Amino acid sequence: MTTLVMAAHGARNPEWDAVLADLAGRVRRTRPGSPARLAFLELSDPPLDRVLAEVAGPVVVVPLLLAGGYHVHIDLPEVIARVRPDAVVAGPLGPHPLLTSVLARRLAAAGLRPRDAVILGAAGSSDPAALAAVRAAARLLSVRLSRPVTAAFASAGRPGITEAVAEVRRGPAPRTVVASYLLAPGLFHTRLAESGADVVSAPLGVDDDLARLVWHRYDEARQGSSRSSRTIASAASGRDGSESAPVKIS
Repeated sequence: MTTLVMAAHGARNPEWDAVLADLAGRVRRTRPGSPARLAFLELSDPPLDRVLAEVAGPVVVVPLLLAGGYHVHIDLPEVIARVRPDAVVAGPLGPHPLLTSVLARRLAAAGLRPRDAVILGAAGSSDPAALAAVRAAARLLSVRLSRPVTAAFASAGRPGITEAVAEVRRGPAPRTVVASYLLAPGLFHTRLAESGADVVSAPLGVDDDLARLVWHRYDEARQGSSRSSRTIASAASGRDGSESAPVKIS
């Protein structure tokens, strides 16, 4: 049986760790009997290299990351090549309509009103492709909400979240609302909360749609691995294939 290994970034934040552990539990309950492990690229336990070494038989690694970037294209392939070169690696979680559904629910719970201006607040990246993936997620949310949605970033990437909030405030909307495009509370969510927005939604957190999306990426990777393979060099560069394309490290 093929084991799902969920590869998250990691954080020095017990609340962040707890949310990721709860999400992994939701993923397991979505497909009872299917082996699924949670691991981390850094900071949190257990580390990805140890989990991969412990798993016997075929393995599919699904990054619990919302977009590509350094961790998807460099960190993850390096660990796979060193520990489990037979592993199949899925693409990042976003963009995807299931994430849009979770975002819409979080905004509704935060009290989104018809005339509010909406900003999608993400962590950010130095990788232009990762920023483009976040902007694609903003377009999906814009269609769902039937209003413009601006993508902004808490770290690398322009516009920065504070800059975006200040710009939107100059418009006619009575309130500025930030949709948190983050998995769990932590440093980046704190930056969203301190951006000056009137409302900031909760992170994506633990959700049935998010759990289904993890298995969807797993299924895509398993199906794709039977049709194609990529070298570790091309996987690390991230230049061939789409953001969500599964890769076989061989």
